[in-house]
Amino acid sequence: MSRYFRIGRSKTGLGMFATRPIKRGAYIATYRGRVISDEEAERREARGARYMFELTKKKTIDGSPRWNIARYINHSCKPNAKPIGRNGGIVIVADRRIEPDEEITYDYGKEYLQYFIESGGCKCAACRKKRARKRRKRRLAAAQTPKARVNVRRRARSRASA
Repeated sequence: MSRYFRIGRSKTGLGMFATRPIKRGAYIATYRGRVISDEEAERREARGARYMFELTKKKTIDGSPRWNIARYINHSCKPNAKPIGRNGGIVIVADRRIEPDEEITYDYGKEYLQYFIESGGCKCAACRKKRARKRRKRRLAAAQTPKARVNVRRRARSRASA
């Protein structure tokens, strides 16, 4: 592996985590795999292949091989790394300082969200926290309505009399 990261379980599956602080702009990994045509990439995706990284409209990297460690970097709407085109390939670099045990993530783009996540919503940590805040806010607002307060009082009185 690398001196900068480890592969481990995240809430969305396998993920890549920092083992020591990573400075902004530092190289993390190279997205590796066979460069294939866009038509071939579409055929492979139809058969269930996942780890495709589009270089241009005509070229795509098939990152399926297990030795492509960059395939373990998950999506986030608030990423801490970014992919950069370099020498006809893709390298992942830190977009900001990454602390130890922090998951390394980058934004997969709008097409990814539309294609894979549209039905269930984004599952990245930032979006899960955002949905939890909204649920909490709705629950608090519902608890603040006069009707909800009356029901709570009635339940409290009925328990006390029992």
